[in-house]
Amino acid sequence: MKNFIPEEWFPLVDEEGNTTGKALRSLCHDGKSMLLHPVVHLHFFNRGGELFLQKRAKTKDIEPGKWDTSVGGHVSPGETPIEALMREAGEELGLNNFVPEFLGKYVWKSSRERELVNSFSTISDLVPVINKDEIDEGRFWSIGEIKENLGKDVFTPNFEHEFMIFFNNSSL
Repeated sequence: MKNFIPEEWFPLVDEEGNTTGKALRSLCHDGKSMLLHPVVHLHFFNRGGELFLQKRAKTKDIEPGKWDTSVGGHVSPGETPIEALMREAGEELGLNNFVPEFLGKYVWKSSRERELVNSFSTISDLVPVINKDEIDEGRFWSIGEIKENLGKDVFTPNFEHEFMIFFNNSSL
């Protein structure tokens, strides 16, 4: 008999981040409902100004095998974005002792979903420990190397959009 894994619930929010209800993951990602749900992203920089990116597992249902933000994940019902960020950073990269800086939030819409993205960054000498169940690989990229690969189907569209908002004019 196959193990039953209960489906995740996501909080539903308005564009300010106020909770308006909840819905199952499958409904939020069905490409029809476009229910706005909150997510968190972390941009993890080393002291040399390089940005750690993760290569999404080939088993992911959205943008498999593409390079993406250092950490990304859904906010759970009853959880604040900062709590979700700390949980996801621990789960994906083993990062627990860092100080995140809030960059901003925006609505991201793809063919499958609508997300309220809460974006954060941090600069640290911590060494990421990749969770192979979540991520295929990860490494630090220079800002120049990222800019050279924009628009070449290397990164997720959401990462490219977010990079342009927060870091394209950066002197890192």
